[in-house]
Amino acid sequence: MNIAVIFGGISTERNVSIAGGKAVIEALRAKGHNVIAVDPALGKNYKDSENFTLNASVFNTLDELKQMDTRNYIEAINSEAFDNIDIAFIVLHGKNGEDGLIQSLLELRGIHYTGSGVRSCAVAIDKAMSKNLFAAAGLLTPPWMHVHINEIDDDNNISKEIKRELGNQVVIKPNYQGSSIGISIIKDGDIDKIHQGLILASQYSNSIIVEKFIKGREITVGILGAEALPVIEIIPQENYYDYEHKYTKGHTKYECPADIPEDIAEFAQSMSIICNNVIGASGFSRVDFRLTDEGEPYLLEINTIPGFTATSLVPMAANQIGIEFPELCEKIIDLALKK
Repeated sequence: MNIAVIFGGISTERNVSIAGGKAVIEALRAKGHNVIAVDPALGKNYKDSENFTLNASVFNTLDELKQMDTRNYIEAINSEAFDNIDIAFIVLHGKNGEDGLIQSLLELRGIHYTGSGVRSCAVAIDKAMSKNLFAAAGLLTPPWMHVHINEIDDDNNISKEIKRELGNQVVIKPNYQGSSIGISIIKDGDIDKIHQGLILASQYSNSIIVEKFIKGREITVGILGAEALPVIEIIPQENYYDYEHKYTKGHTKYECPADIPEDIAEFAQSMSIICNNVIGASGFSRVDFRLTDEGEPYLLEINTIPGFTATSLVPMAANQIGIEFPELCEKIIDLALKK
């Protein structure tokens, strides 16, 4: 099969995407497929896509990303790289890749691609929109506020409102961002810290989600097709599961399957499938939760293109039920071709 693996791109998760793309390319070539590597950030120079050295534990700064031109995406997708391929395997994360943009360009060229469609990707990356859908479907999600950048003021009015509505312990997140970049966790209700958290998040998104902090354990559930994979517990060495802990070897411990009661694991899996269906995701995804000491799983978000190296969470869970990484890549392709 002729397969274009699309990775890299223009987002703060570029390095993670490159690591995942290289893993998928290696796996598919080992299975005998003809694979073309395409980094859409390179435009017509996509043939240089495999000539990268990188450190996935370091994310690209906003200043670095400003040097890249998103118009290169159009050149890349319109290039001869896609003239004779059977499918595109997308390993892009965050903005300009997991938000429906690259999916739109591929659809305009009539090219099959892995994962969710344009609408589902756009909804999932919009945390405010997806949380409204979760709540409408009766799924338990932390209480939240949606803050626009224009509401941030020097008098801290919005910060004071956040404290009144959500309490002293809150999590502040960019609305359109992944890999825990731009996140702040405030545990003492300090108004100035809340304000600084809003300022940090606003660097990555013009709208911001502020959630009530849920004390407990972090678990995640991968979805493959219509099936929920084994639950994984994420145990960072310290603090919380930030970018450094996600992508620096040895900084986080993973329990797969998670050491939790079977009924709670099954409940989290069923919630994940409902979440997947509410968003309209397809192919594969990953749903993240906070699990309280009382055994309540609070749904945080869904990732339509989760991290995808051989040691990432969805491949880890698939491996637990006997699906090795190269086979997983082929299964995702098969699911896409059947859409």
